[in-house]
Amino acid sequence: MKIITYLVVFCSTTAFAQVDPMTIPLWENGAPGFENRKDEPELAEDYWVKNIHNPSITAYHPPAGKANGTAVLICPGGGHRLLVINAEGRDAALYFNELGVTAFVLKYRLGREEGSPYNFQGHPRQDANRAIRMIRSRAKEWNINPEKIGIMGFSAGGEVASMVSYESGDGESNAVDPTNRLNGRPNFQVLIYPGPYGIPDEIPAGSPPVFMLVANDDRGSSGPVVKLINGYREANIPLEAHIYSKGGHAFNMGYRTELKTLASWPQRLTDWLTDNEYLD
Repeated sequence: MKIITYLVVFCSTTAFAQVDPMTIPLWENGAPGFENRKDEPELAEDYWVKNIHNPSITAYHPPAGKANGTAVLICPGGGHRLLVINAEGRDAALYFNELGVTAFVLKYRLGREEGSPYNFQGHPRQDANRAIRMIRSRAKEWNINPEKIGIMGFSAGGEVASMVSYESGDGESNAVDPTNRLNGRPNFQVLIYPGPYGIPDEIPAGSPPVFMLVANDDRGSSGPVVKLINGYREANIPLEAHIYSKGGHAFNMGYRTELKTLASWPQRLTDWLTDNEYLD
């Protein structure tokens, strides 16, 4: 009887560990140049979080034995004024976990929040670069293939993904912090109704392959997707794009829509990940 009781307790503890995400600051002493603000509390209510001065990643690991070595950094949207942290962060992470993918939700600094000291063109990019480098630096510990680290962005988070996907990502070879010596560019992208900022006029050679999805009646995001389609075809880099006839903006993971096409869109991403051997 004692043995049976022990086993039940052990299994329950293990299951809890899988669903209890861990938040890790990107810099031990705070973001460079803003170290004195790292202890300021975030503001969170309902579906959003803002007032982010200590950027971080929250790690969601797949159940034991299910991890396949692929990882994704998830960048929620929110117009650089807030982060839609649940519907475009947590929900996406749990979806990836079911596929055996390790997921990390990025809390990046918000350059358009009222009173913000940050530049929305520079500081989110710095945060995303650092996050990818941190994931690579701990790849062995987290059972991740350092050549299978992707980035996913919703809306403004898609802009953050673009900021780091079309540059070399080369680290600083002489950096004191060894994490900064690693490459900060993702191996693949997932862009869901992305914003326009960060997309170059020409897609550079070596840019990561991309999966994109948007509603045609979302004028703010369908244009960037069409631009990327043309740019990727010109650069002869693999892409997949889905443009649905309607759905507007911010349908998240499709869990709250009445449209059948949008409700099932994550399956299109699963198919793409499978066909490109990210779920092996």
